[in-house]
Amino acid sequence: MASVREQVSEAAITLLGTEGLRALTHARVDAKAEVPKGSASNYFRTRAALLEGAVDWMLQREVPLVAGAYSPETPDELARTLFDLFEEMTGPGRVLTSARLVLVMEASHNPEVRNALARARSTTEKIVIPAVERMGASDPELAMLTISAAFEGLFLQRLARGAEFDARPVLDRLVHAVVG
Repeated sequence: MASVREQVSEAAITLLGTEGLRALTHARVDAKAEVPKGSASNYFRTRAALLEGAVDWMLQREVPLVAGAYSPETPDELARTLFDLFEEMTGPGRVLTSARLVLVMEASHNPEVRNALARARSTTEKIVIPAVERMGASDPELAMLTISAAFEGLFLQRLARGAEFDARPVLDRLVHAVVG
């Protein structure tokens, strides 16, 4: 059974990913989580804290997925696992990915969210950079940035534009371009 804090965090992500930033209020989170009124406020006193909590929860959910995607030893395996990750994140994990995109846009003018996302990015960099370096990327940081930027663009294409396409050839070309 999930703790109340986990229920609140999950509800915050669900609201962000299904209804957008305006839906994120303490009262709406309590209702969505089906917890007593005031529970969200008890764990996350301010809206800024609620947003940071959402980023932290998102990171907890995504790190295992990212770590799995970057465990392969060859570029072909990496391209395949990145495709699987993309399909997961735009299929069953669509709400979480949509929430992340909402938070990314909020970060453009909200320093607290920007800092929370920067901490999350630092965590994923510690997974991605060694993996692409192991596969022979001449500039692992640039490879990580390139893959990240492409992924975000593909997310926008699929989720915001509703474009249906096969991401396999894009990811295959991308991986072979950045790791050789």
